[in-house]
Amino acid sequence: MSNDLKTTALTHVHEALGAKMVPFAGYNMPVQYNGLKLEHAAVREAVGMFDVSHMGEFFVEGPQALDFLQMVTSNDVSRLLPGKIQYSCMPNAQGGIVDDLLVYCFSAQHFMLVVNASNIEKDWNHLMHYVPQFDVALRNESDDYSLLAVQGPNAVPMLQTLTQVDLADIKYYSFTVDTLAGIDNVIISATGYTGSGGFELYVPNAVAESLWNAIVKAGAEFGLLPAGLGARDTLRLEMGMALYGNDIDDTTSPIEAGLSWITKFTKDFVSCELFQAQKEAGAENKLVGFEMIDRGIPRHDYPITDASGAEVGRVTSGTNSPSTGKNIGMGYVPAALSEEGSTFFVMIRNKPIKAQVVKLPFYKK
Repeated sequence: MSNDLKTTALTHVHEALGAKMVPFAGYNMPVQYNGLKLEHAAVREAVGMFDVSHMGEFFVEGPQALDFLQMVTSNDVSRLLPGKIQYSCMPNAQGGIVDDLLVYCFSAQHFMLVVNASNIEKDWNHLMHYVPQFDVALRNESDDYSLLAVQGPNAVPMLQTLTQVDLADIKYYSFTVDTLAGIDNVIISATGYTGSGGFELYVPNAVAESLWNAIVKAGAEFGLLPAGLGARDTLRLEMGMALYGNDIDDTTSPIEAGLSWITKFTKDFVSCELFQAQKEAGAENKLVGFEMIDRGIPRHDYPITDASGAEVGRVTSGTNSPSTGKNIGMGYVPAALSEEGSTFFVMIRNKPIKAQVVKLPFYKK
């Protein structure tokens, strides 16, 4: 392992469990414990727990916190009430995406941004470029917080044994701050990256192991398995959720990526005129989900060709779906090939393998 890799407060726990550790976004992270398919199935059918402490947390406070966030994010932050969460993206001035993120509203002057681990420094520098224009303070507390994602249909009954909070009352994309497993001030967030429900729990590093152990103990009767980044990727891909660095990046626009729903033109924000023009004209390329008709597993960066053999795009994400058994992928193709039912070819080992555009998500409960 490289000495340059960061660790989370739980790295030694994963190693003791025999997890396969891999470098990811500058961190030494568990990719799997007992097998990707087992962990994937646990999340779909029971409950799984992920250590995603590598994610970044920025706090935004001040009289103009809302104005600042309206400028630097694409969604309409003014619609957020305290206790609510919004999925959004940070556009760059060239019409691309700096990062996708979650915006948590504590009050009109107090927000938390949850950003991707690989982008923490880039995001911070981007945001600091705009800070002088507003009466706002920004704090990077990414190294101080741990984040556990407890996902699956048994997440609510299992976690309910550890708290007095009525978890069923916390609606999707809402959160509360309360006591869980005897730990005060846990941010209990009804969010996730799996499509199977559950919670994401933010705590200071000092209590992360206590929380992990309490959940493992409570989970014994609910089928809990620790789950690694491998299952997290197959779960999110089955739901058609974009992964930054694969499906979206500094060169892709939210309009191309199918994220018009988080791009609100009721306000002024970075690149909004570019995006509005693109939306009105229609994006030349679009991110689509597809299933392989012929046998073959699409992988990141495999070429996509049309019927004539001309390269028209690239696979951004691809796998064999554990829940459906199908070989699935996402990629950018010309608008003419983006309609449901359209067919094209993925070059796998230099052979054109037929694929068909399907409506997302791939997995439906």
